[in-house]
Amino acid sequence: MRTLLLKRLVQGPLTEPAPAPDAAALAELGAQVDRAARRRLGRSLSIREVDAGSCNGCELEIHALNNIVYDLERFGLRFVASPRHADVLLVTGPVTRNMREALERTYAATPDPKWVVAVGDCARDGGIFAPSPACVGGVSRVVPVDLHIAGCPPTPLALLSGLLALLEDASKNR
Repeated sequence: MRTLLLKRLVQGPLTEPAPAPDAAALAELGAQVDRAARRRLGRSLSIREVDAGSCNGCELEIHALNNIVYDLERFGLRFVASPRHADVLLVTGPVTRNMREALERTYAATPDPKWVVAVGDCARDGGIFAPSPACVGGVSRVVPVDLHIAGCPPTPLALLSGLLALLEDASKNR
């Protein structure tokens, strides 16, 4: 035990360094999302994240949007605690039988106009969990989906790009 402790003290942490984001590209992408949200809604975009039965990989990337690297709120986007205050539902994971009714109620509680974004490969079609009897399938089997963001898990930049695409598409269809 002592040998292991000494080895860890000498070797240091085994974590990877944080990725070096392109600050200019991130700022421009965030500014585009903020402009599109204000043009479409007249205010910032409110997001409610719903875990419908995922492995939490997508949640880690979604939570990374709030860290000091991405700082989502500087772009006018914010996460809300209640679906009654949300414009967008970010749904992760395959929908499990236990979460089906909760997802339906969350969707019903979200005021119009509302959008549903299925985040990750599992949210698209159930992913590796699809054969399980506990899995209903992808999010689109339970509620209508406006956008799928692919990836296992998708990166925070992919999430921001997806939200921008959603808002730009909504502005064109207005």
